[in-house]
Amino acid sequence: MTEFYRSLSQEPMSKAESLRQAQLKLLKDPNYQHPYYWSPFILIGNWL
Repeated sequence: MTEFYRSLSQEPMSKAESLRQAQLKLLKDPNYQHPYYWSPFILIGNWL
Protein backbone atom coordinates (compact mmCIF):
# COMPACT_ATOMS: atom_id res chain seq x y z
CA MET A 1 0.00 0.00 0.00
CA THR A 2 2.89 2.33 0.68
CA GLU A 3 4.11 1.95 -2.88
CA PHE A 4 0.60 2.57 -4.22
CA TYR A 5 0.23 5.88 -2.39
CA ARG A 6 3.80 6.92 -3.14
CA SER A 7 3.24 6.53 -6.86
CA LEU A 8 -0.07 8.38 -6.68
CA SER A 9 1.52 11.37 -4.99
CA GLN A 10 4.72 11.55 -7.05
CA GLU A 11 3.74 10.57 -10.58
CA PRO A 12 0.74 11.70 -12.62
CA MET A 13 -0.93 8.34 -13.30
CA SER A 14 -4.35 6.80 -12.73
CA LYS A 15 -5.25 4.88 -9.59
CA ALA A 16 -5.49 1.68 -11.61
CA GLU A 17 -2.00 2.13 -13.03
CA SER A 18 -0.60 3.00 -9.59
CA LEU A 19 -2.07 -0.21 -8.19
CA ARG A 20 -0.68 -2.19 -11.11
CA GLN A 21 2.80 -0.77 -10.57
CA ALA A 22 2.66 -1.57 -6.84
CA GLN A 23 1.62 -5.15 -7.59
CA LEU A 24 4.38 -5.57 -10.15
CA LYS A 25 6.94 -4.31 -7.66
CA LEU A 26 5.81 -6.96 -5.19
CA LEU A 27 6.00 -9.65 -7.87
CA LYS A 28 9.64 -8.77 -8.56
CA ASP A 29 10.58 -9.38 -4.91
CA PRO A 30 11.04 -13.13 -4.27
CA ASN A 31 9.74 -12.74 -0.71
CA TYR A 32 6.40 -11.33 -1.90
CA GLN A 33 5.60 -13.22 -5.11
CA HIS A 34 2.84 -15.32 -3.60
CA PRO A 35 -0.67 -13.96 -4.40
CA TYR A 36 -1.30 -13.69 -0.65
CA TYR A 37 0.68 -10.43 -0.69
CA TRP A 38 -0.48 -8.70 -3.87
CA SER A 39 -3.93 -10.03 -4.80
CA PRO A 40 -6.10 -8.61 -1.97
CA PHE A 41 -5.73 -5.03 -3.20
CA ILE A 42 -8.58 -3.96 -5.51
CA LEU A 43 -10.09 -0.67 -6.61
CA ILE A 44 -13.80 -0.05 -6.17
CA GLY A 45 -15.67 2.80 -7.86
CA ASN A 46 -14.20 5.42 -10.19
CA TRP A 47 -10.72 4.27 -11.26
CA LEU A 48 -9.69 7.54 -12.86
